Amino acid sequence: MRPHHARSRREVISVWGGAPYLAVMLNRLALSLCLPLCLAALPGPAAATTQDDVLEAAVLTGWQTPDGTQMTALRLRLAPGWKTYWRSPGDAGIPPEFDWSGSRNLKAVQIHWPAPSVFHTAGFTTIGYHDELVLPVEIRPRDPSRPVDLEVTVDLGICRDICLPASLHLTARIDPPGAPDASIRAALAARPKTGREAGLAAISCGVEPIADGLRLTATLTLPQQGGVETVAIETADRRVWVSEAEALRKGGTLKAVAELVPPHAAPFALDRSGVTVTVISDKGAMEVTGCPAP
Repeated sequence: MRPHHARSRREVISVWGGAPYLAVMLNRLALSLCLPLCLAALPGPAAATTQDDVLEAAVLTGWQTPDGTQMTALRLRLAPGWKTYWRSPGDAGIPPEFDWSGSRNLKAVQIHWPAPSVFHTAGFTTIGYHDELVLPVEIRPRDPSRPVDLEVTVDLGICRDICLPASLHLTARIDPPGAPDASIRAALAARPKTGREAGLAAISCGVEPIADGLRLTATLTLPQQGGVETVAIETADRRVWVSEAEALRKGGTLKAVAELVPPHAAPFALDRSGVTVTVISDKGAMEVTGCPAP
């Protein structure tokens, strides 16, 4: 599915690593246009489904870390059979969008994404979470001597046989030191492995121009990660549309090819240091940022 070269974004509280967090709502326009018609065509009980029927959300206030940040989390509980999406959800998914700007005494936010699952539905591959998502959120206060009044609006998609656009408005007072939380610790432990932890020996990315952008071929010297491997490729510039990667493994080498299309739909200079490659399997995930030339 090609983009229309127009992507919405919202710049919010800064994220560690230098760049602001740009949350991009892929396919949201298409969903908003088709959803009323799709719901109207469904039989009675399904058409009555609302966000409150299938989604519960809360802020877990967590604990203060040794360097003065607070490890908190957003907890989403979904009805059986429902799912929501990862930051890079695939062509048919809807990535979540976060707005932290209503918060007070909040300087920076870092989201620690647990390894997602891969779903295959109606010929589409999407990436996300089912049943429950505990999403660790590490926050840094502007003034460490004062509590943080956390306020976040989250726009996301939730799906089963139908998809619903959901919007959450959550608030919490984060008053250190807090207390350990087993569910947050478990979510942190479920983050993707680093390249070293997964046995990555080498990675490179070949790039060639195409009519409306670039074709990127990532080559990884990496042991089999378990079962079917799905590769997701992201760029530092969230305005760049990235196609679903076609992955092929031969022994200890995994290759993945994806097309990158910027808003101006033309070849562009790729920041290789900002390319993130994630390999997802039924045993978890491996993630590495930075992909040098061959």
